[in-house]
Amino acid sequence: MNQFELTSLIKQKALELGFDSVGIARAEFLENEAPRLENWLAKGYHDKMKYMENHFDKRLDPRKLVPGAKSVVVVMHNYYPKEKQPENTYQIAKYAYGEDYHYVLKRKLYQLVDFIREQAGDIAFRVFTDSAPVLEREWARRAGLGWIGKNSLLLQPGKGSFYFIAEIITDLELAYDTPTLFDRCGSCTRCVDACPTQAILPDRQIDASRCISYLTIELRDEILPAEFKSKWNDWIFGCDICQDVCPWNRFSLPHTEPAFDPPPDLLQMTRRDWEELTKPAFKRLFKKSAVMRTGYKGLMRNIGFLRKEK
Repeated sequence: MNQFELTSLIKQKALELGFDSVGIARAEFLENEAPRLENWLAKGYHDKMKYMENHFDKRLDPRKLVPGAKSVVVVMHNYYPKEKQPENTYQIAKYAYGEDYHYVLKRKLYQLVDFIREQAGDIAFRVFTDSAPVLEREWARRAGLGWIGKNSLLLQPGKGSFYFIAEIITDLELAYDTPTLFDRCGSCTRCVDACPTQAILPDRQIDASRCISYLTIELRDEILPAEFKSKWNDWIFGCDICQDVCPWNRFSLPHTEPAFDPPPDLLQMTRRDWEELTKPAFKRLFKKSAVMRTGYKGLMRNIGFLRKEK
């Protein structure tokens, strides 16, 4: 079997496993991304996410993550929900409605690896999904899956941005896709204009210290920055504002992955239900959810911050 036949089989299997898109990029040093990452860190846009300062070289070269790596297999998985929370209550980002995507996607990635091994024999590999020093959106662009929008998210033509990204870095040589060179954002600035905290910067970067997602999830301070009072709307875990206003997301279709469906109670919760949420109820509702990342204490901190505004 040649690399073109193997590549075709890998892509077919990825789609069978429920991934919506798959592309493959050559594993190489990300020369153009090095100064961008260095500049972002130098300006302190990562705020208290000090881990972003670690493994600078690994973020730019997958061969330092998997010695001898030749290919980066990039897959994308839709998470746009069939039903959404009502607008008159506290909001969590759509990606956190169901089971934590790290576990769901990694299960599928390992199934894909098992298939590749059946076809190609023993390979060196590692799987990733938003949990390691990998510049995922740039690899998705290089794999021909879309372009990086002004809100820094990967946009797929005719599909939008409500997608998880995951990768297999391997020493297997495959047929590579053509990197995406076009930019279909054009003169549109809806995401920039809609961001209530002005976190979206020029050159498709984010000032995390101003981003609602960062403030509600990553920031561990007991007291939140007072300057953002009245600017959070109703977000208590993550934020979808820049995606919700993006014209490309008019193409969003509901996912077909049962693990990403929310528990029925979540869609019925009123503002009072959230404010009176107990720790046992939190654990029951979010036992498999990415919301566990902020924890009960963090979630109630966020709710308390918004309650003071009412």
